[in-house]
Amino acid sequence: MTTMKNPNSSSSKLALLSHIKYEHLVAGISGGVTSTLILHPLDLIKIRFAVNDGRTATVPRYDGLSSAFVTIVKKEGFKGLYRGVTPNVWGSGSAWGFYFLFYNAIKTWIQGGNARTPLGPGLHMLAAAEAGILSLLMTNPIWVVKTRLCLQYSEEHIADNKRYKGMVDGLSKIYRTEGIRGLYRGFVPGMFGVSHGALQFMTYEEMKNRYNQYRNLPIDFKLTSVEYLTFAAISKLIAAVGTYPYQVVRARLQDQRGAYTGAWQCVRDTWRYEGFLGFYKGLKPNLARVVPATMITFLAYENVSHYLLNRTREMTLS
Repeated sequence: MTTMKNPNSSSSKLALLSHIKYEHLVAGISGGVTSTLILHPLDLIKIRFAVNDGRTATVPRYDGLSSAFVTIVKKEGFKGLYRGVTPNVWGSGSAWGFYFLFYNAIKTWIQGGNARTPLGPGLHMLAAAEAGILSLLMTNPIWVVKTRLCLQYSEEHIADNKRYKGMVDGLSKIYRTEGIRGLYRGFVPGMFGVSHGALQFMTYEEMKNRYNQYRNLPIDFKLTSVEYLTFAAISKLIAAVGTYPYQVVRARLQDQRGAYTGAWQCVRDTWRYEGFLGFYKGLKPNLARVVPATMITFLAYENVSHYLLNRTREMTLS
């Protein structure tokens, strides 16, 4: 049975640092950037659906996914579909990079350096949750800018100090007008979102492990592309449906038009005016984006990480 090491000992901390491998960072960034560039328009539409509470007059309303595409292109041009793409690329690339980096370091540390030691659902969720918290601390400001850029519909509705030309301009203006607190809007519901990653990674890892054990192969045995895609899709569907409400709350808190004083008020008002379904606004475009995005991300990550790790081993042996 695998046991947790004492996290207070200096030797344990040094052991954890020794398991940090740049290959996981590079592979995670590769997967996140690739999927974001392909699927950003769906992310933008999901955000606009999520913040549409039916009470804010300046928020555009779309009849459905296809209607949203047509309306945005007609009113904002094709580039309107890619509003906020720069911080999204930075955010998604860095978030996936850090997540895979931290997750694999923590997981390998728990395994005692033996990648073929099965952890079980509980420890997989623990490693994923810790990696999620660390990643969120580093990337939340980028997500705030990305959300607000996606919600810039027209010039007349936003004051100059709230209209951003890009990621750097957005970060500086938010810091000047709202301080550090502004850069970490949505952080609390984002913390609840750690459960999303923990559930997804636990499901993904357990499916891979059980599948390889069924075939009497080591749990770290490389799978085919179809197998990676299948496990990634199933794990994402389960996590997305189970934890989607926090994304609605987070997007509404990050929208500068919102009048919510905190996460609890947002939850209360959404339930009061929109009911249960209000917490699932934008779910359809979200699933249309996140499931293929996760499939692309995980496939790219698995192949790039296996390639880099094998190359590092060969260089070490030669």
